[in-house]
Amino acid sequence: MKKLINRPEDVVVESLHGLAAAHGDLLRVSFDPLFVVRADAPVADKVAIVSGGGSGHEPLHAGFVGRGMLDAACPGEVFTSPTPDRIEAATRAVVSGRGALHIVKNYTGDVLNFETAAELCRADGIEVEAVVVADDVAVEDSTFTAGRRGLGTTVLLERLLGAAAERGLGLDALAALARRICDTGRSMGVALTPCTVPAAGRPTFTLADDEIEIGVGIHGEPGRERAKLRPARELMEQVAGAVIDDLPFRDGDDVIVLLNGMGGTPLMELYLLYNELHRIVAAKGLRVRRRLVGNYITSLEMAGFSLTLLKADDELVALWDDPVLTPALRWGC
Repeated sequence: MKKLINRPEDVVVESLHGLAAAHGDLLRVSFDPLFVVRADAPVADKVAIVSGGGSGHEPLHAGFVGRGMLDAACPGEVFTSPTPDRIEAATRAVVSGRGALHIVKNYTGDVLNFETAAELCRADGIEVEAVVVADDVAVEDSTFTAGRRGLGTTVLLERLLGAAAERGLGLDALAALARRICDTGRSMGVALTPCTVPAAGRPTFTLADDEIEIGVGIHGEPGRERAKLRPARELMEQVAGAVIDDLPFRDGDDVIVLLNGMGGTPLMELYLLYNELHRIVAAKGLRVRRRLVGNYITSLEMAGFSLTLLKADDELVALWDDPVLTPALRWGC
């Protein structure tokens, strides 16, 4: 294992110290219990948007804390769900009287721990709603999950719900918007290499030099198939076809695209892949209204990519264009 770390057991905390040092103008970090909140939290007269999950997927979630996205993020240990006490404390730190919305990826530990935290908050009179992201079309059930896994729609949801909350939408309206977004977002990923969890010191799975995992999960969970490496054009045709056909997306639909690197893929290759995607969606009659290309929901140093398509309309595009100011995503500020 070659990693730029001190001790494996200190990776998460030391990384968050660095995040606070680099972006103290945007966020604050609590270390006992461990969570991240925007620097001006709690924001008066606003529903708080809270998310979280295992570390190792940076910039998700802590890198999206700030104006126009998350009020709080709850990091767990690497690939491990945050504990309910962290989630409860983070929610209490950012709630300001209009309640909180929890954004949860569909992994069993995340779902159970966020549910427990929400119950603790509700017992104290804090209104909490939750939405579970289950957008990975690759498999129905997999390691860590019952049902589809949560993938790239999480990033788009955090952005859009963050913008809507800044506009002053109430908790019920935000929850309804969140569920509509989850219903129309689809994702799928491909791994060229495994990743190594620092505490384990060895790869999470093995691939031959000429093998790839199609439909991989963000913790390295198995996907649809293990196949031979082939040209980017063919890979994108397979992945885009699976994503487009699942909703399905139809001729004339507007979409927001996330073409995401898994942590170890150069931007040169991601833009090459986007070029192939551009050709495919044009042939399908889809209109890309907005797009992100880069590393937004990663798996440590895994090489590969994931594709997310979200069916959009003018309302979602307008929310997307609202100002956002976080360590990892910013425009209009």
